[in-house]
Amino acid sequence: MSNILDSMPRLPVADLTENVMDWLTDSFSPLFNFFQKGGKSAMEFITEMLIAVPPIIFIIIVALIAFFATRRKFGLAVFTLVGLLFIYNQGLWEELMNTITLVIFASIIAIIIGVPIGILMSKSSVAEQIIKPILDFMQTMPGFVYLIPAVAFFGIGVVPGVFASVIFALPPTVRFTNLGIRQVPRELVEAADSYGSTGWQKLIKVELPLAKSTIMAGINQTVLLSLSMVVIASMIGAPGLGREVLSALQRAQVGNGFVAGLSLVIFAIIIDRLTQSLNKKK
Repeated sequence: MSNILDSMPRLPVADLTENVMDWLTDSFSPLFNFFQKGGKSAMEFITEMLIAVPPIIFIIIVALIAFFATRRKFGLAVFTLVGLLFIYNQGLWEELMNTITLVIFASIIAIIIGVPIGILMSKSSVAEQIIKPILDFMQTMPGFVYLIPAVAFFGIGVVPGVFASVIFALPPTVRFTNLGIRQVPRELVEAADSYGSTGWQKLIKVELPLAKSTIMAGINQTVLLSLSMVVIASMIGAPGLGREVLSALQRAQVGNGFVAGLSLVIFAIIIDRLTQSLNKKK
């Protein structure tokens, strides 16, 4: 049996993939260059704006946001204040601003793409059957693999980092949007139909508001997955805290690596708690 298997010709999957990537790169090179230059300029502009804000003012503003977002509870506000002061004290403030920019862009793009796809899946069983295996593929593929097309399309830098982060972080928003809308009680949808609501009106006034909690849970996961790609994206030149972790790894600097990693953990906790607070009922 093993001899039969050994004699079988190898399927040219690798060669086919190479050919497809070469065709995409050659055919859409002007488009990729446009996004690379435009995206880089936009992200550098946002980062420069964030860096221009005095750190103490930035820290106070974020701490106040945390305070009011948690309905005037001091826990997250104090943690935010102390955590951001620690990052500033360790000389990682500029790297944090770069990380914030990357996470913001990747998360917004993933949400803009993911919510409509999730709505489409909730409205069409055929679309759901087609898209679900694609989402499974995207979630099970190792994150490092996404760096290959990112570099092929956009070269080295922050833009390919965002591209890889979007692909990696997209599935939760799509899945949770689909799940949330499908879980809307049928009686409420039928009631909206009885009042003569159009499909758009039902979506905007009934389904999305009722599915908000589930959708926000998916968005929370998307933001955290975008942040988890920061270190991986640093391997292709994306700036930020991930680059500090990678540099410490390459130089075997345990202390610097721990500080950069701890800074990422602090930022992740702040982002997670803030996005969760948006999902709590008033």
